[in-house]
Amino acid sequence: MTPLPFDNSYARLPDRFFARVRPEPPPDPSLIRLNAELAALMGIDTGWLASPEGLAMLSGRTLPGEADSIAMAYAGHQFGGWVPQLGDGRALLLGEVVGKDGVRRDIQLKGSGRTPFSRAGDGKAPLGPVLREYIVSEAMAALGVPTTRALAAVTTGETVYREGPLPGAVLTRVARSHVRVGTFQYFHARQDRDGVRALADYTLARHYPDAAESARPYLDLFAGVIRRQARLVARWMGFGFIHGVMNTDNTQVAGETIDYGPCAFMEAFHPGMVFSSIDHAGRYAWANQPLIAEWNLARLAETLLPLFDDDPDRALEKARETLARFRPQCSDSMVAIFGRKLGLDENGPENGTFIESTFTTLSSNHVDFTQFFRQLTRIADRDGNDGTPGNNVGRREGDGTASPDNAVDVLRGLFDTATDADHWLAEWRQRIESGTTPRPVRITAMKRENPVLIPRNHRVEEAIRDAMAGDYGPFHRLVEALASPFSDRPAVQDLEQPARPEERVHRTFCGT
Repeated sequence: MTPLPFDNSYARLPDRFFARVRPEPPPDPSLIRLNAELAALMGIDTGWLASPEGLAMLSGRTLPGEADSIAMAYAGHQFGGWVPQLGDGRALLLGEVVGKDGVRRDIQLKGSGRTPFSRAGDGKAPLGPVLREYIVSEAMAALGVPTTRALAAVTTGETVYREGPLPGAVLTRVARSHVRVGTFQYFHARQDRDGVRALADYTLARHYPDAAESARPYLDLFAGVIRRQARLVARWMGFGFIHGVMNTDNTQVAGETIDYGPCAFMEAFHPGMVFSSIDHAGRYAWANQPLIAEWNLARLAETLLPLFDDDPDRALEKARETLARFRPQCSDSMVAIFGRKLGLDENGPENGTFIESTFTTLSSNHVDFTQFFRQLTRIADRDGNDGTPGNNVGRREGDGTASPDNAVDVLRGLFDTATDADHWLAEWRQRIESGTTPRPVRITAMKRENPVLIPRNHRVEEAIRDAMAGDYGPFHRLVEALASPFSDRPAVQDLEQPARPEERVHRTFCGT
């Protein structure tokens, strides 16, 4: 009996929802990293996971008897183009575990071999994308962004071929579920109304139990997905995160970030920033993410129309009225998040206008997004402590990097034009001196919204490059540092710094 108490509710749905598949046994698996904190939350014995038996499961070599490995069926719009069948082409859902917190979570292997949905692919994962997803998903969790998480990463001892030969690996991913907008689209495209209804009922029971009890459960389900997506995208925006592949098959209905392919965090701020090597038109640029989320939600609505009302016209009107909530919800979340990042009074007049003007100033001056907000937090903290504007601390005690009076100079140095910084700072100070929210409350909020550390793209690439050469030290150091992103720590100060010109990452890749 395995100490991993699987309870596989999705596998109890009709057979057309998935294909039962066994993973392809890797020749020589080896553990790279185990997420002990996540395992403990899920009530899984970390000693067992680290044992040969546990490694066999994490690599797909052998599975415990309670596992019921399935490849889920789904479709999707990819960069706006319709693909009627996608599905888990390189992933297998092993089962679900109810954790100590009462939350049911999927355990999935990524890179475990071919499935009926693999098309021409080999179903395997190169080491690089596995490490990228481990680093970034765990960083997002530490930042407080709803996300899938990494339970383990292992090498397989085999070679996979992409642009050349690469070491193979498997990621064990954990999610509240893997039901996507594209899952609904799969059944809708086949005119399988019973399948859509069964999937909607499953989603209600698992993720929106309050809506399941309402007089209009399916419309409330749609409203719940809208609400979570609005909050999720706003959180992305607040950290300068660009998903890169916001396809409908990468839009999870539980409201978590899923699929860390060509994702990236902005350094120099620009609303149109794109990193994905395949996003040639900038469809998924930073500023476009709310619009794309709304577009994806409209595709979900299309699948649910028959459940909203028997009359097609009434169903369409209900869908439109409900979808119309997304823009104000996302906008309100954005204003609230950036208001906290800037230390504004939560009820301040024209906060949205000031935030937009801040974006314009940051963009025209190519200001590093993360450093700007964290340095501003230090200025606000020092101003609040001694009441003297400009007498600020731009360093951690004892790190020897700056004198106590130069925080404003550090901030000004982030701008191309110092006078733009001065004008902006003058207006900002006027705003934070007004309002009814106590200053200490605002500064606390700034510290919670403005991280010191993000997974900067060049550091992620560096960790992957070193791991490919056999040195996992930078990978482990980066993962451990990013677990406390809001803490000032001299020992990892080098990870705070933006890329030098020769280190900049201009394109990121999917890895499939």
